[in-house]
Amino acid sequence: MTDAEATVRAYYAAFNAGNTDALLALLTEDVIHDISQGGREVGRAAFRAFMGHMDRCYRESLTDLVVVASPDGTRAAAEFVVHGTYLATDPGVPAGTAPARGQTYVLSAGAFFALRGGKVARISNHYNLGDWIAQVNA
Repeated sequence: MTDAEATVRAYYAAFNAGNTDALLALLTEDVIHDISQGGREVGRAAFRAFMGHMDRCYRESLTDLVVVASPDGTRAAAEFVVHGTYLATDPGVPAGTAPARGQTYVLSAGAFFALRGGKVARISNHYNLGDWIAQVNA
């Protein structure tokens, strides 16, 4: 396993454990976070705030993780399955999405990473928003 792959796997292990501090320790101070079908946030403080928002609105765990990394260790990609529960209505979801009432969902998802100095410098997450909406509206 490459260092890049180990870093990405540690990131997802921290995510699944709900250990935000361990997850943040794997990020550069100026980390770029491209939110799926959303905006771009920069910095560890912004990422911490994002995780706080996610923890309030969703409970998620990731399975079936596959990680690939470039030979030079500067880029990696991950594919996984998200198992989640919609806990509290997220004001950022598209109009017409049902309010949260404990709906569960299962989504295929992926992420692209840039790594620098053994840490995540950029993460871009991607999933099918239409699929998620259909599941929580069902």
